[in-house]
Amino acid sequence: MTSFDAIQLDAIQPVPAHAGIGLRPPHFNHVLETLPDTAWFEVHSENFFASGGEMMRVLERVRAHYPLSLHGVGLSLGTSDTLYREHLTQLDRLVRRIQPGLVSEHISWGGVGGFHLNALLPLPYTEESLNLLVERVDAVQEVLGRQILLENASTYLEFEHSTIPEWDFVSELARRSGGLILLDVNNIYVNSVNHGFAARDFIDAMSGEMVAEIHLAGFSRKQGLPVPLLIDSHDHPVYPEVWDLYAYAVGKIGLKPTLIEWDAHIPEFSVLQDEARKAEQVMYETNAVTC
Repeated sequence: MTSFDAIQLDAIQPVPAHAGIGLRPPHFNHVLETLPDTAWFEVHSENFFASGGEMMRVLERVRAHYPLSLHGVGLSLGTSDTLYREHLTQLDRLVRRIQPGLVSEHISWGGVGGFHLNALLPLPYTEESLNLLVERVDAVQEVLGRQILLENASTYLEFEHSTIPEWDFVSELARRSGGLILLDVNNIYVNSVNHGFAARDFIDAMSGEMVAEIHLAGFSRKQGLPVPLLIDSHDHPVYPEVWDLYAYAVGKIGLKPTLIEWDAHIPEFSVLQDEARKAEQVMYETNAVTC
């Protein structure tokens, strides 16, 4: 294995159109010791903002062997506050050090008045919100010197004064900002159940040129409520309904890097590999049929 001192990360290594795995601390040692047959990894950017230490050493060693994607959860692009410049500076430092193939954030907000709420909160889908997000995405891309990916978030309420369907909001944000879309298929399914729309309408509003990555995960059902509510909990295998929607998405937009996310009750690494193999099977069987 390459020693830490000898690692050179000068060039961006593209993330391939294969299934990758979200890398979490319980699997750090396994990945570094065995170098499993995994196409690529994704990590949460904020976990690596420290300029040194063991976490950074792990990340650089992983990046020396695999393409890597950085996925942000704390930039709060949709906040009414000004852009979080300190957060963006830390992200920029990490991006320049790691040279990931992809960098992404959520279409959401999570802080106000200098307080960070540790949540991905929904936005009203209005022209005002859209203009704000376009401005923020432009600023982030200017600092980073690259396109970023924008993920559709799971939501559990809707704003009465929204005027734009979520799928049109997401696609228009990408078009106006020059960013790309991280299409979370699980979030689409969750929102379709929570808010009563046809999940395929969301997929139909996307184009292959817009989408640069796909996320898959497991959801949970909230019990004891008068209406069904799904939670994007990332603590289960991908459900059959989401696999079906994923196959539809692949048929519509083509092959894209696809991530298996699992963030709670994390299983053995082999379970994640099995999920990634299912994604590969869906990707290439669907592509063979549609070509």
